[in-house]
Amino acid sequence: MTVPAGGRPAVPLRLDATTLDAPDARELASFYMALLGWEVDYDDGQWVKLRAPGGGATLAFQSEPLHRRPVWPTEPDAPAMTAHLDIEAGDLATAEAHALACGATTAAYQPQDSVRVMLDPAGHPFCLWTRPPN
Repeated sequence: MTVPAGGRPAVPLRLDATTLDAPDARELASFYMALLGWEVDYDDGQWVKLRAPGGGATLAFQSEPLHRRPVWPTEPDAPAMTAHLDIEAGDLATAEAHALACGATTAAYQPQDSVRVMLDPAGHPFCLWTRPPN
């Protein structure tokens, strides 16, 4: 891999959004609005972008009629997760209860005590996690 001189791109670049495919962009955006308390920044019916109240990178959703729910943990010949969201929580049990009330499900396999792997309504895994005590 070649890195440009000074380690910077020739033009300014800024990560704008992470985009998740779903059978219905608005439906999945509604789930994450309830989960995170974010607001709609853009909505054309097929693509919805949410923005955090304090700004920063956004979370977007794209309608993909052929979307197949990923399987986690990965299994041979099944649609694999290619990315997941990590969401820090002040209290894991309270965050899990909130996620469940919003429409998430708790994944059967839980790899760590300080992380709760959840699945959004379209099947994307996301991790609720807490910092270990100092």
